[in-house]
Amino acid sequence: MTALAIQDWTSLDEAQRAAVLRRPAQREAASLLERAGRIVSDVRERGDAALREYTERLDKVRLESFAVGAGEFAAAEAALTDEQRAALRRAIDTVTRFHEQQRVAPLSIETSPGVVCERMIVPLGAVGLYVPAGTAPLPSTAIMLAVPARIAGCPVRVLCTPPRPDGTADPAVLVAARLCGIGQVFKLGGAQAVAAMAYGTASVPKVDKIFGPGNSWVTAAKQIVAADADGAALDMPAGPSEVLVVADQSARPAFVAADLLAQAEHSEDAQVVLVTTSRAVAEACIAEVDRQLEQLPRRAIAARSIAESRVLLVPDLATAMDVSNRYAPEHLILQIAAPRDWLGRVRNAGSVFLGAWTPETMGDYCSGTNHVLPTYGHARAYSGLGVADFVKRVTVQEVTPRGLNDLGRTARTLARLESLDAHANAVSVRLDVIERESLA
Repeated sequence: MTALAIQDWTSLDEAQRAAVLRRPAQREAASLLERAGRIVSDVRERGDAALREYTERLDKVRLESFAVGAGEFAAAEAALTDEQRAALRRAIDTVTRFHEQQRVAPLSIETSPGVVCERMIVPLGAVGLYVPAGTAPLPSTAIMLAVPARIAGCPVRVLCTPPRPDGTADPAVLVAARLCGIGQVFKLGGAQAVAAMAYGTASVPKVDKIFGPGNSWVTAAKQIVAADADGAALDMPAGPSEVLVVADQSARPAFVAADLLAQAEHSEDAQVVLVTTSRAVAEACIAEVDRQLEQLPRRAIAARSIAESRVLLVPDLATAMDVSNRYAPEHLILQIAAPRDWLGRVRNAGSVFLGAWTPETMGDYCSGTNHVLPTYGHARAYSGLGVADFVKRVTVQEVTPRGLNDLGRTARTLARLESLDAHANAVSVRLDVIERESLA
């Protein structure tokens, strides 16, 4: 039996509500940053030599070369069945269709006579894509990272994924990478992979920004290199994966339980939350979780995750949406009678799944949306990964003498208001010339 218990939201005071929605504390966070920092510094200083040592120590394999060669790509292709290769291609197609519509357009506008402002779209020069392969390899993540990077036009796309005990990379990850146009793949994992991409080594190119989920070591390393001007930016803050399901009396308990367990099997620190208006549904969902859990190969992992999860009883759907927005889940599933009617109430969520027939699994793999999403409450301020994350938006302005004569005095007045006389003078010297030479 699971440890899930129903808690009545209306009976909780404010402190209790905050406590029940609090994520499990990330264990030894300060210590982890310090230890990950030592790995990052070592790789930055000693490059490939340090990478070999960490790979041997942590991944239990000695590699002379980290790069995946043509032979290994070919072997990976042969290792997959026709059905598996077709599934990867189908997922790439749907993800591409959705992300192609996210292209950011340049713009140009005359904001005042003689004053033109523009925005250019420039792809990031070099991006690093991290694909985990811990308790389970994630070829879907290779797709979710590589597709928007390709659409954005990033010229250098480097992918790192941990090696297996035999020294090879997961075949499905390699096939997905190749199908998405990734040619540079390195068998590197953990904090050492992040450091290699952030600072570059003799083998691994330096990148400008690192994308992708990972364990706590990867997350810590991304934070460290992002805080260093010589390092690499990160895509978004991240924590353990999570889902919140809102269910009313129409919800099918078997579907709800399946969705909760699908998220719980990710890792022991994943969190699942059920918010429902029906005590009968809550009780039936708990019973279904117990029943379905016994059938799962990864039930030990899922059970430990479920132990840290929540079932909340609320009086109505309006309260349920308020609870969801307060929690700000990575994944929000609305298993209610008219889910689209409530979509306008969503304020904080990484990705939303509408109705009984939209399991979160579809978003993970092939509906088309991106599964790299803000976790641990960061959905309050961050969005899921998209094409815009792989480009820079550079603004441009051009002012004619007529435009400066018309608008320059406004700039000069504001500069003097801020006591920045040199700013004001940069306008004044030009206005003097415009007046003297009758340029306006």
